[in-house]
Amino acid sequence: MISRTKQLGRVLLVRPGATEFDEQGRMKGSLDMPMSEKGHAQVDELAEQLNRFHLHTIYTAPCESARETAERLARDRSDARIKVIDSLRNVDHGLWHGKLIAEVQQKLPRIYKQGQDSPTDICPPGGESIRDARNRVLKAVQKILKKSSDPFITIVIPEPLASVVHGLLNGEEVMDFWGAETDSGRWELIESVDMLSS
Repeated sequence: MISRTKQLGRVLLVRPGATEFDEQGRMKGSLDMPMSEKGHAQVDELAEQLNRFHLHTIYTAPCESARETAERLARDRSDARIKVIDSLRNVDHGLWHGKLIAEVQQKLPRIYKQGQDSPTDICPPGGESIRDARNRVLKAVQKILKKSSDPFITIVIPEPLASVVHGLLNGEEVMDFWGAETDSGRWELIESVDMLSS
């Protein structure tokens, strides 16, 4: 059970620039992949859009695309620092890593439908369920919210884990696992974040 007490922090939740797998509609999960050309262009645009925010500490997932994104966001800010948080690593897709989402839709229609309607218990063979990923990332987000005094708490995290974090901060369930999977190169500001406690 997760309870909430009001906190004034505001979170900038940033999806890293695209990788080749994102462009191909493949599941990258916790694979460590660099950004594609399109991803670099997306991040240049993100840096411009986020220029108006004071980003002091940028918390990032350990994967290459997230670190590259964080480095680009910090590049023009003399006082910005990057903190890599291992427990922000993306969902482990096990044997589904590299699989086309269209292939899952075609060959595993029941699992695909569950991923659209209620993905919490989806667990790829040899991988991690969304529920387990949610429990893992909850502790990391709690710690960041508790310790950070930044006016904007900036977290760079890939999909689908970004949608899990979005849900935690907004008190919502993750919906449409497949729709989120290849979402990249965008940001959202979540105002008046609730402090999460277990």
